[in-house]
Parts: sequence; structure tokens; C-alpha cells
Amino acid sequence: MDSAAGLHANLCQAIADPTRIELLYALDKKPCHVNELAEQLALPQATTSRHLKILREQGIVTTLREGPFVIYTLRYQRIIQALDIMRSIKLDIIQNEHDLINERSE
Repeated sequence: MDSAAGLHANLCQAIADPTRIELLYALDKKPCHVNELAEQLALPQATTSRHLKILREQGIVTTLREGPFVIYTLRYQRIIQALDIMRSIKLDIIQNEHDLINERSE
């Protein structure tokens, strides 16, 4: 999948997981190492590492070694803006569905 659409799909796939979305929002607050993130999200360290690997492979997060720790950082702040836009759209969809249900019950 080297087409623009294929690359876009790969990026969307990387963030199409609730745990990875939570990791991105956590990294938006501050860069962290795996154990910090695992503790914040109440996840096993291995699970956290696996999700971070996917985000790193897609270029969404970067790493920096500080002594024995690997610190993860968001590469692009725009990913949070994109997630916020998608969240806003989903809220609009839910509101529209709610409005339709109320119209039918009147």
C-alpha cells in the first residue's frame, strides 16, 4: 500500500485503537517512559510497549534515550487536533441520532 490512500489508511489503523488513543492523549500532557504510561493507564508494561511500537512504526511518536529509560514523545501535535476533531464529529453524530429518536417519539 504505497498510494496516498494506503498510507492514510495505515495511519488511521495505527490510531484506531482505544488504548493507543489514550496513550496519545497521555503523551500530549508530557513525554513519558513505558512504565509511567503503563501505570497511568493501568496496563501491563508489555501491552503498553506493543502499542507504542505501533505508534512509533507509523512515525506518530518518537523516542529519546535518557539513561536506562526510553522516553516517548508525540512527534506531531496535530494528531491530538485530529483526534479532537474526530471526537467532536462523533458527538455530533450521537446528538443527531438522539434528536431523531426524540422526533419519532413526539
